[in-house]
Amino acid sequence: MKRTLIYLAALSSAFIIGACTKEKDGEDSQEEIEETVIEPVTEYGIQVDSFTVDEGVIKNGQVLSTVFINYGVSPATAYGLNLLSDSVFDARRVKAGKSYTAYLSKDSVPRLQYFVYHNSLANHIVFDLRDSLVASRFDKPVRAEQRYAHAQIESSLWNAIADNNLDFGLANELSDIYAWTVDFFGIQPGDGFKVLYDELFVDSTAVGVGKVYAAIFTHNGKDFYAINFEDGETHGFWDLEGNSLRKSFLKAPLKFKRISSKFTYARRHPIYKTVRPHTGVDYAAPMGTPVVALGDGKVIERRYKGGGGNTVRIKHNSVYTTAYLHLSKYAKGLKVGDMVKQGEVIGYVGSTGASTGPHLDFRVWKNGTPINPLTMESPSVAPVPDSLKPRFEAYRDSILAVLEDFEPQQVSQPDSLASGQANSEVYR
Repeated sequence: MKRTLIYLAALSSAFIIGACTKEKDGEDSQEEIEETVIEPVTEYGIQVDSFTVDEGVIKNGQVLSTVFINYGVSPATAYGLNLLSDSVFDARRVKAGKSYTAYLSKDSVPRLQYFVYHNSLANHIVFDLRDSLVASRFDKPVRAEQRYAHAQIESSLWNAIADNNLDFGLANELSDIYAWTVDFFGIQPGDGFKVLYDELFVDSTAVGVGKVYAAIFTHNGKDFYAINFEDGETHGFWDLEGNSLRKSFLKAPLKFKRISSKFTYARRHPIYKTVRPHTGVDYAAPMGTPVVALGDGKVIERRYKGGGGNTVRIKHNSVYTTAYLHLSKYAKGLKVGDMVKQGEVIGYVGSTGASTGPHLDFRVWKNGTPINPLTMESPSVAPVPDSLKPRFEAYRDSILAVLEDFEPQQVSQPDSLASGQANSEVYR
């Protein structure tokens, strides 16, 4: 009887241990199942696991409807592209060289289910063809990473950017910021810059330059500071004292190759062969180069003027008037009486009138007297208001500490400036 009880006890223990083991094995199996669950793969908002993927590039002269038809889409559906809202997709704007991705069913006869036109790294147009044709935008998030860059210029700003493997967008940003204070066609060896800015990324690919926080541009031995400060309606780039870097006038009304003739009262005219005043500056530039208004003003003349050819004259205020001669054509819709903004296109470089080649003859009058555009001083716009000076100075000191020391620091911005960038870590 005792042996029987011992046997039953042993059998009971074995049963319990076995049950526990099975329960634990079950738990392990469940854990293994959970760990091996495969998440669905999505691209551009599409679950793509069940599709065959095909990629291609729009060819010269090819339209999107033709690409659809090549994938077996009916002509009626394909031509429906022209009926889609322009706010989502304009079929006329498809460009050769742009890539696309087609998602096809895995049937015996594959059918196009989705089509994605890659407008840019960030912007994509998704076409859903499962039922009726529907188009939608898919925008990938763009993230910003703060960067510090510096370079010494030996020949030009563009070459310095290239030599230091920086984004060429940075050259455009610096050119715009310092358009009123630095003559970029007078750059000297030894000039240079330091700049704190955001570099923009889509996934892991750099796509351009975002916000510029501050910069120091050294030109002819002088440092020109630019502090990006904004508070309410006050915004822009300012010098150390809070004076705006934006002047009443641009340094030049176009992007030019060289100055072919300067301001003088005794120039031998290349066509008339006589010595006469040339109270302007000739900027040599390719035919069709956009010409912009030097500053805000009113168009007071737009006509063909003999030797000056197609001419536009703008009155900026009671003191200054500018004129733009030898234009190939005027900006579309431009007429006398129009109010134009600084930097607005008013015409295009040409060679009309008494001209030996494409150029812009640019002239400025001050109180009715011709002055040399290359030496005139342009007044600044209003400075930072006194009420904002303490906030400006605090931000200025914080951002310059980073820019001048080149070490990782914390940038403290005024409360109203905080837009996801406050207390950002900045790296050398």
